Amino acid sequence: MIRLSAKSRYAVSALMHLAIHNAAGAVPMSEVSVCQGISMSYIDQIFWKLRRAGLVHGTPGPGGGYRLGRAAEKISIGEVIELMEGGANGPRRVTSALDERLWSNLSARITAFLHDITLADFVARPQIRDAVLRQYAGRQWRCEVCGALATRRQALDSDMGS
Repeated sequence: MIRLSAKSRYAVSALMHLAIHNAAGAVPMSEVSVCQGISMSYIDQIFWKLRRAGLVHGTPGPGGGYRLGRAAEKISIGEVIELMEGGANGPRRVTSALDERLWSNLSARITAFLHDITLADFVARPQIRDAVLRQYAGRQWRCEVCGALATRRQALDSDMGS
């Protein structure tokens, strides 16, 4: 099982949140924090890296927040993970030629796989769309705790085709 740092998982979740709500406009960082269960100090560190890499851009002031810096189709999960993990995970101790061959080949395949999956691929998955729409259906969703999503339902419905 491949283990990713919390920072990588949270960064992908935060970007997914922005991609899902793209049609509704800029998303406040506090909304991402509440909805994804990430502390504000940690989400601030993540967004600092995402901004520097051009994966998000911010809009200051009332009604401001963050949007994807590029189309969801142009942001791969592999790119996000590499950014958060700092590129390669450092030198690995090789014990034999066979060991080196096996792990370098496997690592290359995993990297290629992750670079082939985009945020748009995830957003388009029926199980993702169904889960998001279920969260909005007929009861208060966690995001409404911060009040930020009260006006997003209609935009989300049209964006997700329901």
